[in-house]
Amino acid sequence: MVVTDFESIALDVAAKYKGKIQIMPKVPVNSLNDFSVLYTPGVAAVSQAIRKQPEMSFHYTYRWNVIAVVTDGSRVLGLGDIGPEAAMPVMEGKALIFKFLGGVDAVPLPLGTKDADKIIETVKLLEPAFGGINLEDIESPKCFYVLEKLRAIMEIPVWHDDQQGTAGATLAGLITALEITGKNPSSIKVILFGTGAANIATARLLSKFGIPLKNMVLIDSAGVLYKGRSDEEKMKTENPWKYELLKETNAEDARTIEDAFRGADVLIAASKQGPDVIKKEWIKLMNSDPIVFALANPIPEIWPEAAKEAGAKIVATGRSDFPNQVNNSLIFPGVFRGSLDVRAKTITDEMVIDAARELASYVREKGASPEYIIPKMTEWEIYPRVAAAVGIRAIQQNVAREVKNYFELAENAKSLIEKTRSQLRSIA
Repeated sequence: MVVTDFESIALDVAAKYKGKIQIMPKVPVNSLNDFSVLYTPGVAAVSQAIRKQPEMSFHYTYRWNVIAVVTDGSRVLGLGDIGPEAAMPVMEGKALIFKFLGGVDAVPLPLGTKDADKIIETVKLLEPAFGGINLEDIESPKCFYVLEKLRAIMEIPVWHDDQQGTAGATLAGLITALEITGKNPSSIKVILFGTGAANIATARLLSKFGIPLKNMVLIDSAGVLYKGRSDEEKMKTENPWKYELLKETNAEDARTIEDAFRGADVLIAASKQGPDVIKKEWIKLMNSDPIVFALANPIPEIWPEAAKEAGAKIVATGRSDFPNQVNNSLIFPGVFRGSLDVRAKTITDEMVIDAARELASYVREKGASPEYIIPKMTEWEIYPRVAAAVGIRAIQQNVAREVKNYFELAENAKSLIEKTRSQLRSIA
């Protein structure tokens, strides 16, 4: 087995290139007259046109294709609270993926505050400069509050990838896994192990997809969520998003982890690094052909082989070196590409569900199997399809400023993504 020292290489690359992204002009400059057109006096005409109709900023400036990647550095990539400066390399990496897989220009913006209301105020003030906002690596439960407030007050898409992106990718893999195992979404029992941003968002999205909340059982660090738990009142004020799920889930009133696993069809774990966080004995309590998603990184809550030994029919992780990597990079580039191309005002749950359905449809066409339930990031052709599906759903839900057909959206996304990949091939 070849072991690659990615950390040493990452330091070398960071020192060599001094960052992963840059801003470059995209218009030709060949003479002094070009400056007169691109800046003063010519630029005044463009500014006057936008002053009369502010939404023309999407037509005349790069706002149509640029988003901000905003973080406070409070919960970064398994590194925890490392602060905004240390979060910058991660945000640069996110911006690179946005461009490479979605053709989206993304500006990293680590903020020097952890105050939720200051984050909200700052992002709102930035609205005229961007076509969308990607919230990233903000601790739970603060991330729920920030997302909800910003979505309510802004006229551009605001998205939290640790919530919606992870939930969308999880749903995509689950759609395929349920088809393979012949399980009906409306009648399955689902365990959500871990109640951070990812699994709370996943529970909500699964409910919108058609899996009843009453059929879900959530488990946090204190055990199973059930009505009457000793910390219920505290949860109501400190984490109302988790409290809402406590009220609506666990219709069977399971009290122990063993009770939760008994007769379950699906396990979605997004908790702490393993191994042995999920025990083989628990999986053996599940229904026949159980589906196990162990998504902690870099070490899943249970190793795939151990889960299969315990009876799991399908296993997914967050790692690329195992089959079935549940990766939100399959979701967010296409979701933003499609949203920007129709100038969407928001990103709805239905748009995310259609993105997940498109990923599942692609796998179905290629030939789904227990070892292939979700596309790989290298299957480039999926991104324009996701973008087009998202854009069409935005139009149908009347949250789009522009109307285009599926073919136009897919071809535009393909062109932008291919252009980016072509440009990157010339970098030494």
